[in-house]
Amino acid sequence: MRELQVQVVTVHGDVDPDGQAYARRKIGQLAKLAPGPVLSARVKLDRAPDPALERPALAQATLDVNGRLIRARVAARRLDEAVDLLEARLRHRLEHLASHRRARHRRAATGEHGEWRHGDLAAQRPAWYPRPVAERAVVRHKRLALAPMSLEEAVLDLELLDYDFYLFVDATTGEDALVWRQPDGTVGVAVAGGRRLDTTGCTAPVQLAPAPPRRTLGEATGRLDLTGEPFVFFVDAVSGRGAVAYRRYDGHYGLITAAESPQ
Repeated sequence: MRELQVQVVTVHGDVDPDGQAYARRKIGQLAKLAPGPVLSARVKLDRAPDPALERPALAQATLDVNGRLIRARVAARRLDEAVDLLEARLRHRLEHLASHRRARHRRAATGEHGEWRHGDLAAQRPAWYPRPVAERAVVRHKRLALAPMSLEEAVLDLELLDYDFYLFVDATTGEDALVWRQPDGTVGVAVAGGRRLDTTGCTAPVQLAPAPPRRTLGEATGRLDLTGEPFVFFVDAVSGRGAVAYRRYDGHYGLITAAESPQ
């Protein structure tokens, strides 16, 4: 098997060549676990400038496994420790993907539902920078063309992409919907239009939440400031579409909205 070429990017340039080589070697070994060809692998290493952070070393990676992106992000006290945590998290994602594909093949052959094996929650995420409220702004806005998918597919992407939340269009209702990780290990689900999702075929433990209210962006970020919640799912008062305002690790806000109307 051809050796996987891992691209390592250093943000602040203070990672020595040995540290970069260590990341290439650790992440490169994961290719043999992937349930398909790894088309590319990119690792970003960073050291947060804030000396007060308990885990200033940051490592994140994106693997392209035959067109499916597998991502992970961790923080640690040292960069080598962060790389080790990153490798372990990616290993779990790849094993989960392989297990899910085997379970789908078995279900297709036998008509039985596979067992949902939920992964560990992202316990090593970096802390938020305590930026004063008056200085906070929306510094990133992603407009996504949301492809219709089932609840099961959305939950799988939430897990494999290592996201805290995932915005999608429910294939059954045609409504914008959100799934997110909850502290008890279950997955929260909410639908912008308030219609109940069909959970048939979804083996994940889910909890349905009320429909999100209609809000302006200012009202959504205001709620982030008021409650300290990591994100707010809302129906945009202008577009009428589902949107998510979230807190970034640099203390600013991010925004995710749909790029076009659902079919």
